[in-house]
Amino acid sequence: MKSPFEQLGGTYTRQGDYCLPDVCLPPEEERPIGIYGQRRRVYLKAHHRVLYYNLLTAGVLDGHLADIEEQAQELFLRLVKQYADTEGVTEALKADDPMAWVRKMNGIRHRANEAVMQEIVYG
Repeated sequence: MKSPFEQLGGTYTRQGDYCLPDVCLPPEEERPIGIYGQRRRVYLKAHHRVLYYNLLTAGVLDGHLADIEEQAQELFLRLVKQYADTEGVTEALKADDPMAWVRKMNGIRHRANEAVMQEIVYG
């Protein structure tokens, strides 16, 4: 008589006196996971363990993290451009006063990063 696992197409491997089920995670597509994807992984593991382990065991965690990375990068670049346009941080300012341009761009990048973290990574 076959076990329910065998009835569903599962197989076993004998290890000494035991028969262990042959189970493995489905293969995932290789996509880059940058800083936002890594931060999302840490956040899920610390604050949403059930979701983290569901994604992990379903074999879609890396895909989810790569999607988060893409969304976060797109939002970051869009916000930096929008903030720079709004605040008049232009190439002319960069040529006239490079230090002022660097200060303003650092502030803009910091605000954009905070917005991305709140909306995408922690959202």
